[in-house]
Amino acid sequence: MTPHEIASAVGKGMYERDHAAQSLGIVLEEIGPGRARMRMQVRKDMVNGHDICHGGIIFTLADTAFAYACNAYNHVTVAQGASIEFLAPAKLADVLHAEGVERHHAGKTGVYDIAVTNGKGETIALFRGKSFRLRGHVVPDVPAVGA
Repeated sequence: MTPHEIASAVGKGMYERDHAAQSLGIVLEEIGPGRARMRMQVRKDMVNGHDICHGGIIFTLADTAFAYACNAYNHVTVAQGASIEFLAPAKLADVLHAEGVERHHAGKTGVYDIAVTNGKGETIALFRGKSFRLRGHVVPDVPAVGA
């Protein structure tokens, strides 16, 4: 299998078990080695008392893109840490996209940047996640990329 085929299999396998993403309406749009793109529409139950999308929901969208990007090699990988900068509000009915890209990957650790944008292409948040690889494969019957 090519690295893109492996990433695709990982995305499908993870999403089938990702009840958190599914319950929030987060959809996997694209995945490849070290990258992923997710989509989510802001619903009424995601809007806070300021009439904007709750920051925790935006963090969850970005964190989900991070998870898919760092697991795309089919090595079980978890977050070691993450931070987010909120740049602009998201509003009810906005369609948000979180695009994650690997910045560094060596041994068991990696660094990933995720940009969250709205339907107008405006960046509303920037997320950085640090990953740590554990033992095992995300999808057992699929080979992993690298050792």
